[in-house]
Amino acid sequence: MMSSDWEEDVCLVLEDEEGQEHEFTLIKKFFVDDAEYVVLQQVGDDEQIIFKFVRDEDGEEFLCEIEDEEEWGRVVDAYQEMEFE
Repeated sequence: MMSSDWEEDVCLVLEDEEGQEHEFTLIKKFFVDDAEYVVLQQVGDDEQIIFKFVRDEDGEEFLCEIEDEEEWGRVVDAYQEMEFE
């Protein structure tokens, strides 16, 4: 199960919509407006992906895509600022 106390460089295996598993490395985790986000990089690929880390009402932890454009903009800006510091 996922845990928000992940350390950077941890490897994760995520399953896509087609049921295929993909291995990712945790690059960074950070907070924006009291929400937690993680930056993952697929093993063997240079592209980085940002997911929102959430818990449902039962305490289950999962990653979800950021669908709100305004939220996406704030998160990307915050991550880019961290990268340039």
